Amino acid sequence: MKHQHITVDKTVDQQRRSLMGKIVAAPLAMGLASSFTTAVSAAPRETTYGGLNNSRRDFEFEGTFLNGAYMHPVATGAADAIKQYLDARLMNAGQQQVNMSGDRDTAIKLFGKLFNADADELAWIPSTTVAENLVVDGLGLHEKGSVVTDVYHFSGSLFMYNEFAKQGLKYTIVEARDQRIHVEDIAKAIKPDTRLIALTLVSNVAGFEHDLKAVCDMAHAKGVMVYADIIQAAGNTPIDLHGSGVDFAACSTYKWLMGDFGIGIMYARRDSQAALKRSQIGFRQEGKVITHYLPMDKPGYPLIETQATSGLSGIVGVGTLGNGAVAALAYSLGYLDKLGLDNIKAWRQPLLQQLQTEMPKLGFQPLTPVDSTSAIVSFAFNDDATKLYNKLQKAGVSVTVYRHYLRIAPSFYNSVTDIERLLGALK
Repeated sequence: MKHQHITVDKTVDQQRRSLMGKIVAAPLAMGLASSFTTAVSAAPRETTYGGLNNSRRDFEFEGTFLNGAYMHPVATGAADAIKQYLDARLMNAGQQQVNMSGDRDTAIKLFGKLFNADADELAWIPSTTVAENLVVDGLGLHEKGSVVTDVYHFSGSLFMYNEFAKQGLKYTIVEARDQRIHVEDIAKAIKPDTRLIALTLVSNVAGFEHDLKAVCDMAHAKGVMVYADIIQAAGNTPIDLHGSGVDFAACSTYKWLMGDFGIGIMYARRDSQAALKRSQIGFRQEGKVITHYLPMDKPGYPLIETQATSGLSGIVGVGTLGNGAVAALAYSLGYLDKLGLDNIKAWRQPLLQQLQTEMPKLGFQPLTPVDSTSAIVSFAFNDDATKLYNKLQKAGVSVTVYRHYLRIAPSFYNSVTDIERLLGALK
């Protein structure tokens, strides 16, 4: 399907540079239509605090922001961490207070604590999509085997598999029924040569959440591995990586983890790492290195002897990280740990229920299962998208508007007042 992009004033990159700035276009390659996010500058900043544990006071965005699935705001503490990191880049007097390796260690430990994974099962990556490419390459799926995925998998991943199919990779897409992807339908799609099931744990389209353990149990019984894109769940929903049985998972950090662009974390179960070959090699994989060509080296041949480090980093680690984003992530993961992912999930449930009850009364068709507990709820509409966008823009309410549906993603800093403001703007 040809995409029809709706452009409203500025480009996506300009918006990302100014974070939650003015009116912007935000086309997302959903395979369905273009989208744009409503701005947050039309209403004055809240003067009273709200949210879980009064958390609204820790953020500086203006208006009513119900758009965490697009790009979650960072807390002021995370912004301060980035500013402190910049002391190291400025080489000023504050640089001694910056500990980049310490930030990396802190973030990895907190990620493992939050999502039940060990440090040797985690590795830094540039993005979620890079991790999925590393899995496809590492399993040798271009040469042997096939993949099963579904229509709720991230559109960039579906694009990837479709392009790889032109090079010979075999894959099958499972369709949705009743706004869900059913485990039995995934099972029926598995063929004798299927080696991987690739899915998005929480759909960025409408918030459907897979039963990850059920999928993994079914897949492993058939000798198939599972990869999960967890970007729309990590940071807002409890995830048990060990308990689920998932082989591989990954997420970038600029959404619900409240990090920034340019870094992500990949998970590979310890027992599953042996199936991955190193498709890319770089210094972040370095373990033991002995040289025989530098000053004071002991003469020897070969001139360099190398051995990769253990764990996932020794398989997929490559090069330089966005250390400013790591500094923000180290702070944010600690913040999320203190709030508690169970508390975050429980906090938003009344907000989601209110939306599921009231939005149909305004003529919006639910796209999300009514029993869904993810942080995303979507509704279809017949109105002109630009007209709807303008109404929300005028009210200072930010959600993501697509050509014929809108996506609402409340976070822990939101309250019933925010939902009522959205509903009032749509009436």
